[in-house]
Amino acid sequence: MVLILIFFFCSVSPSYGYDPLDPKGNITIKWDLLQSNSDTNDVKVSLLNFQLYRHIEQPGWKLGWEWLGKEVIWSIQGAEATEQGNCSRFKGGQLPHCCEKKPLIVDLLPGAPYNIQTSNCCKGGVLSSMIQDPTKYAAVFQMNIGAGGAADSDFDMPQNFSLGVPGYTCAKPVQVAPSKYSSDGGRRWTQALGTWNVTCIYSQYQASTSPKCCVSLSAFYNDSIVHCPKCSCSCQGLPGSKCVKFGETPSLLQQVKDPNQEPPSIVRCTQHMCPIRVHWHVKQSYKEYWRVKITVNNLNILKNYSGWNLVALHPNLKSLTQVFSFNYHPLNQYGHINDSGMFWGVEYYNDMLLQEGEVGNVQSEMLLHKDEGLFSFREGWVFPRRILFNGDECVMPPPDDYPRLPKNTARAASFTLSIIFSSLFMLLIIFAC
Repeated sequence: MVLILIFFFCSVSPSYGYDPLDPKGNITIKWDLLQSNSDTNDVKVSLLNFQLYRHIEQPGWKLGWEWLGKEVIWSIQGAEATEQGNCSRFKGGQLPHCCEKKPLIVDLLPGAPYNIQTSNCCKGGVLSSMIQDPTKYAAVFQMNIGAGGAADSDFDMPQNFSLGVPGYTCAKPVQVAPSKYSSDGGRRWTQALGTWNVTCIYSQYQASTSPKCCVSLSAFYNDSIVHCPKCSCSCQGLPGSKCVKFGETPSLLQQVKDPNQEPPSIVRCTQHMCPIRVHWHVKQSYKEYWRVKITVNNLNILKNYSGWNLVALHPNLKSLTQVFSFNYHPLNQYGHINDSGMFWGVEYYNDMLLQEGEVGNVQSEMLLHKDEGLFSFREGWVFPRRILFNGDECVMPPPDDYPRLPKNTARAASFTLSIIFSSLFMLLIIFAC
């Protein structure tokens, strides 16, 4: 038994990126060889986000790979290479679009000219999750590649793929059944000469050495607020930890940022030092229902979160009745077990979580039914088991610190019952006399 446990913990490393809430989640790079000419090949590359709630936000994906030979990209539609590279070996005529051994491809920005667009392109590298917006989970571009001046046009699949997004690791290409296409509604189908899939998996441990969010708790039956644990994401004064005190603004040099790069992490100075704080407040109790208020605060000075989402794990979510001002979708990945769900903002209303300030928060309330034999205010049952923001797990307070019912609640209830029974007993004596 001990050997089995040792093997399990050694083989199932957190860096592998397995997520029990989204066990099949991945980003697949599909590479279709459409046509092979005398000295060039036409390929179609698709990026498909098969993750339920993780998405790629700005500055977007940057797809990279390594050619096995001296291939070059003669032309490209729906995307572009960041560098042309050294094309000096080509004399006269039009030069290739990219001669790099390891090209880096980025999506076109919205509003790109129509003559260089393809379907599902031009979103600035942003990929939505499957649940949040199924119409924006894919990106597509096409290329004409050549053998770099050699006469041989045999196609060699490139290797060493990368997404250019922290936390994602890509496997080796695997040849699969050729993709099929139809342009007349399914009457006639054509297929690619060859199709390869590259699977990329996310790991929070590889994306960042520290968490990015934390959770605070409160309830109507307790006056205390359980704050985020101290140093949840970092500690003030540590190397690389940058924060701005309340009432101050960062210097202009700190605010300058490259739109093609992730904004620098400068947060408001707090005891937890997290850019995102999620507050779960048990607001009210009714006869058959109970109400929860969720508030998400952005404490990042420079960064907005577009298309944000929140995942919560709680056993009473299976009886969720109504959600106000948020979208909601259950994550019932294990049949009848429905204890997790995804929240995200309403488009054009609160789908953008603005940077720290008076409007740097989004909030909602939800109404849940009290399941008989399951619901309880005791022992912190009404608080979530896990919270994830944009796919990253948030730091929860220790269970021993959860707001609890007042100690005299049970005594008061028993005292009330004793008074009732005593009154009834006295009435019986009076009537008997």
